[in-house]
Amino acid sequence: MIEKNIDVSQVDFGKTPPSGGWGVPVVIQDEQTLEVLMLGYMNAEAFEKTQAEGKVTFFSRSKNRLWTKGEESGNFLFVKSMHIDCDNDTILIKANPVGPTCHTGSRSCFKTDFNQNFIFELENIITDRYENPVEGSYINKMRAKGLNKIAQKVGEEGVETVIAALAETEEEFIGEASDLLFHLMFLLKEKGLSIQDIAKNLEKRHK
Repeated sequence: MIEKNIDVSQVDFGKTPPSGGWGVPVVIQDEQTLEVLMLGYMNAEAFEKTQAEGKVTFFSRSKNRLWTKGEESGNFLFVKSMHIDCDNDTILIKANPVGPTCHTGSRSCFKTDFNQNFIFELENIITDRYENPVEGSYINKMRAKGLNKIAQKVGEEGVETVIAALAETEEEFIGEASDLLFHLMFLLKEKGLSIQDIAKNLEKRHK
């Protein structure tokens, strides 16, 4: 289900060069990690098909027809939300990708670093462990011990992070801070919350 939609009448397809006929440029962004995945083009027909089916469909310049991303590979882009820019001639789609987006097998068509987005990917991994429990996994074992144990672990890692900051090496501090962040994300999930909830609260405080 598309959480945020835009009406086709809002999009200015009239700026498309007559010789091209490709439609407006569309930027695809991973809804979870915020990584830019690819750029494509949509004419009005592709735009309406995308909204109707909830899967990204472009006008393919090479095929000269509508092309649903993943129609051959199965690596669909499921639309989460759609946004239009200030000039009404460029669209941003936040999507949940199935498999790699690029035809080369890469997660993105752009060779950007992924480490800055791994926090969000880690959140996805934790969610997957909840939805598809793996026997013997750390998360599975901790969940069996209950909320109190998970919360206690966050406290323990917090203390160890403080100690490392004051008396240990930078590498050890990074290690302890990583443990703290992981367990905090784990606790958020156990409480039915996410990093996004924290980000929204911080944004509200900033205002």
